[in-house]
This record gives sequence, structure tokens and C-alpha cells, in this order.
Amino acid sequence: MSNCGWADMNTANRVYHDTEWGIPVHDDRQMFEHLTLECLQCGLSWDLMLKKREIFRQCFDNFAYDAVARFDETDVARILNTEGMIRSRRKIEAVIQNARSYQKIREEFGSFCAYIWAWSDGKTILYEGHEKGRIPVSNGLSERISRDLKKRGFKYVGPITVYSHLQACGIINDHGADCPCYEKINRTYPTVFMQRDAEVG
Repeated sequence: MSNCGWADMNTANRVYHDTEWGIPVHDDRQMFEHLTLECLQCGLSWDLMLKKREIFRQCFDNFAYDAVARFDETDVARILNTEGMIRSRRKIEAVIQNARSYQKIREEFGSFCAYIWAWSDGKTILYEGHEKGRIPVSNGLSERISRDLKKRGFKYVGPITVYSHLQACGIINDHGADCPCYEKINRTYPTVFMQRDAEVG
């Protein structure tokens, strides 16, 4: 498969690109995994996230948000002492806090997926020029969602992190026009074309 440029870094990136990145997610456990990986990445490389993904799954009970929401100080210590785990207490505590905030959104909207897809009316967004490689690090949509998530108690969800999450979970299709994934996603899922929105970077 012809890939977007970043996917050629190594096999792990290529597999992630070809099988996950940009494919619309409508499962709350999978959505929580995507969001958690983006939060853990802050200040680090995505390549490192993929390398440590199985360790993250082990530490956070395969991203079962209800279980993670019940984690306490004992669990924080266990995770910090897990071989190969990122040694950041703040990030680990943020994941636990995010799981609790995640539960509250589910109580209000029925599911986290229902909440976040409502921002795009349930459609994958195709922004003007993105298919040609003019991709920002954040935009107006990710800024608005970031503000709302922070109000709801989420941590490590700045507009750049949120933009990356929207790309990963398929709310924004930022594959290149010459990438087979671009057309496959557009053919399989409902899409909407939008003008560029207060883009940064």
C-alpha cells in the first residue's frame, strides 16, 4: 500500500497507518485507547508510543475505562514500577482522571463516541487543502473540543493533542490524496467537506 510519508519510518508506523489511523472509531474502549495514547505522547514521539503500546495495555487494564477509573495510589505505584513504562506520575494520574471524566461524559451522552462525533455531526471531515499535505498541528475545532474537555476535568488535552486524536479516530481524514486510505475512508464512511478552520502550524 502507498503510504503517507510519516508511515514509512518503520513497520510499526506502517501497520498503524494502514490499519488504524484515520479509520472512524465508534467503540468507546478503542476511543479511550486512542485518546490515552495521544495524552501519553505529550513531549514524546509517536514511535515510542507504538513501541510501548502493549506495556500501556498491561498497565491500564487494556484501556477498560471503568476499571481505570477505580485505580488508586497502589495502582499508580504499580504502573510506575512496571518495566518499560513511562516514568511520569502526572501522566499516569491524568489517565486515571480522564477515565473518571470519560465516565461522566458517557452518563450524559450515552457514550463518549456520541459526544465527540457530535462535533462533526457524525461525519468525517475533509478540510480544504489537507489532502495536498497542508496539514496544521491544531485548528479551531480541536481548540473548541480541548476547551470543553478541560472544563469536564480532562488532563493533557491541549488543542494539538486533540487534533492528533481527531485524526487518529477518523473525525478528520488527513491522509494524502494519493494514499489509498484516503479514498477508502471517503468511500466507506459519511464525509463532509469544510473550509480551513483557524489553523495553526
